[in-house]
Amino acid sequence: MKKYFLLSVSFILLACQQESNSLTPLFSLPSKLKEVSGITYVSSTNLLWVLEDRGNPNVLYSINSNGKIEKTITIENTDNIDWEDITKDKEGNLYIGDFGNNDNERKDLSIYKIDKKALQNESAKPVYKISFTYPEQKDFPPKKSEMFYDVEGFFEFKDNFYLFTKNRSKGFDGTAFLYKIPNAPGVYQAVLMGEFKTCTAYNSCAITSATISPDDKKVALLTHDKLFLFENFKNDDFLNGTKTILELNHFSQKEAACFKDNDRLFLADERKKDIGGNVYDVSLKILKSKS
Repeated sequence: MKKYFLLSVSFILLACQQESNSLTPLFSLPSKLKEVSGITYVSSTNLLWVLEDRGNPNVLYSINSNGKIEKTITIENTDNIDWEDITKDKEGNLYIGDFGNNDNERKDLSIYKIDKKALQNESAKPVYKISFTYPEQKDFPPKKSEMFYDVEGFFEFKDNFYLFTKNRSKGFDGTAFLYKIPNAPGVYQAVLMGEFKTCTAYNSCAITSATISPDDKKVALLTHDKLFLFENFKNDDFLNGTKTILELNHFSQKEAACFKDNDRLFLADERKKDIGGNVYDVSLKILKSKS
């Protein structure tokens, strides 16, 4: 509760202290979408696909360039236990990450594949389900100082998924893990690829989304007011690439990020009273020039 109280206080204080180079909204999300937790962009249709997290329907929404809902698709045979991100593969199939795990006690972590051909329909059934566990986690929940097993961001790369953890440990120090899971139906133990440090202030340093550029040369991780950018890596050795911290100079509950092209990203934040509920168009070149 203390973290959520501090987060609320931060929204109030920092919303009044935005700098002159704060993000400018591209458009406001429809009022019914208050808790957007994941977005992905399909360039062939110029649509953003959006989902919301726990407590919301098991539905995907497509949003056009004016911020209007073009399509609503109910995902059958699934429950929105805690949908935290959405991504796509090179063919345009979508993947729902039902792996939100705030209390680090879930044993039903899942990813669902949605065929691109089903995106024209009013409802769709997953092509398949991927279930997984973290072999390093022994207790459900673990000690408060070892709550490393929440995830809010992932992407698909060369027939595998890469998941970046959101640290919820008491005594937060910015530690984040990177896990790898095959993109194939089945039950898996996620493979720990490595760990790294973001920064030490929970509200600014906990990872809320992850995305990879269309040319596979950039990985961006989102927090409420930063992007962590990895470049110049080989294959999937993302963490040993060049890391740059890009300040957004704008604080809100940003939960979703995806690349528009190799330089630009879409970001989205949840709506909290009069703050957020927007989609932003962000240039990495401009952010780098200000860093």
